Amino acid sequence: MQLNGKQRAYLRSLANTLDATLFVGKDGVTANTRKEAYDLLQARELIKCAVQQNAPLTAREASDELCALTGAQPVQVIGRRFTIYRKNDKEPRIQLP
Repeated sequence: MQLNGKQRAYLRSLANTLDATLFVGKDGVTANTRKEAYDLLQARELIKCAVQQNAPLTAREASDELCALTGAQPVQVIGRRFTIYRKNDKEPRIQLP
């Protein structure tokens, strides 16, 4: 599923109130990071992540890598934070416009 502009804008508005729940550290995107992202996306569909200052990759790189590994869609990247979305087909929590 590819997000259109209206859906992406809606998800960005929802993400404004989120705190970062996943942190990418000095080891980059590891197997544990991937599993945690997958579990969070299963529970919430929309998560905000942060890349710590000592990480070897940028927020865009981390977002692209996590999206590829989890089947999520990038929503927004600002500075060291990024938001990703993956629809939960079994129990959808977010109704996209």
